[in-house]
Amino acid sequence: MPIFEYDCKQCGRRYSALVGVIANPKPAACPRCGSQDAERRVSRFARLRSEDETMESLCDEASYGDLENDPKAIKKWVRDMSAAMDEDMGGDLEQAFEEEMEKGDDAGPDGGGGGSEPEL
Repeated sequence: MPIFEYDCKQCGRRYSALVGVIANPKPAACPRCGSQDAERRVSRFARLRSEDETMESLCDEASYGDLENDPKAIKKWVRDMSAAMDEDMGGDLEQAFEEEMEKGDDAGPDGGGGGSEPEL
């Protein structure tokens, strides 16, 4: 059965009501003032995606940025992937991310560590 949202014309309150499947349902009474003089609103809805759809959406690298060179993009992708698979990576994953970020801060321009080489 659908849930419709209404705006009460008497008091202005927005409210939701579970309505049976019938053509042209009458608005449910406003919970604040009891009026049935209400306007039905277009509301947002959610759709459950299959596991395949969820995993396929995670394959779209463009939505995450530069996965090969941006540690923050990789971190977001891994978090989203673990959430989609209902895997709690917990503190171990966060610790690994922090260690990698620290290594990245110590790396030189070529990513090899040890700072920059002297200019000639």
